[in-house]
Amino acid sequence: MPYEDKTKPWNEEAHTTCASLHPAPRSPDPADPDQLAAARKQTDCMRAEGVSWYPDPDPVTAEIDQAKGGTPEQWSALKRDHADALRKCRPAR
Repeated sequence: MPYEDKTKPWNEEAHTTCASLHPAPRSPDPADPDQLAAARKQTDCMRAEGVSWYPDPDPVTAEIDQAKGGTPEQWSALKRDHADALRKCRPAR
C-alpha cells in the first residue's frame, strides 16, 4: 500500500487542475454611511482613550482589519489593558 502524505490539506495536483472550476471570491458587502460613520467614531474614540495604534476602518466595509494596525501582542492585550475604552467606544451589540 503506498504511503499517503496527510500533512497537506489537499492533493496539490488535483487542486491546481481544478482551480479554474472554483467560484470567484465574493466581493464584500459595502457598509452603509451610518455603519461607516459609527466605525470611524469608534476609531476616534479608541485613539482618544489612549489606543493610538487602533486602525482606521475599511472605507468600503467599515471593518477593522487587525493586520493594518497594532501588533499581535497589542491586539491580544487590548481587552486586558483597555477594557474601559472598549466598553466606552464600541457600540452595544
